[in-house]
Amino acid sequence: MTFLGEQYRLIVTIFVLLLFPVILKFSRRLLEKITQGKIDPHRQLRAELLLKMITAMVLVCLLLVFWGIELRGLLVLGSSLFAMLGVALFAGWSLLSNLTSFLLMFIQNYCRVGNWVRIVDGANHVEGCIIEMGLMNVVLKNLDGHRVIYPNNLFVTRPVLVLNQEPSKPKSPAAKRVLGPKK
Repeated sequence: MTFLGEQYRLIVTIFVLLLFPVILKFSRRLLEKITQGKIDPHRQLRAELLLKMITAMVLVCLLLVFWGIELRGLLVLGSSLFAMLGVALFAGWSLLSNLTSFLLMFIQNYCRVGNWVRIVDGANHVEGCIIEMGLMNVVLKNLDGHRVIYPNNLFVTRPVLVLNQEPSKPKSPAAKRVLGPKK
């Protein structure tokens, strides 16, 4: 009888694994209907990745319960994940805060790839065109053509001005003329 029970578990597991791509295809179509070109392709790919991860986590949790893992164990795992997310949200020094900030930037749609932004940090500022929004940082290209890599958690917590147009390059200061004898 136990052999039959194990066979049943394997059959259900294989069925869920075969069902996973079907669920992904359905959820991807649903996502496309919801967004309908409202977000750029870069964010669309990130949304699909997030959707895959959430779907996989839910299916793995269901399989674990089906295979006999106690619900208490899953609750301990879930509470640990919530504690980790709490650290990620509120600890600016944490690498998880960069990932959480990416999710926040993904949800809000103000800053996109191709936008010119000015990030104000006290009396200083960084400005450039967003060329990439990754999981850990935002890559800006400034007027001189240099790349500035800015952490996501700072990008979310600092004031960001979205500029309407490319800023003009500041004039270089005139060379000072020194009076006196030539050397």
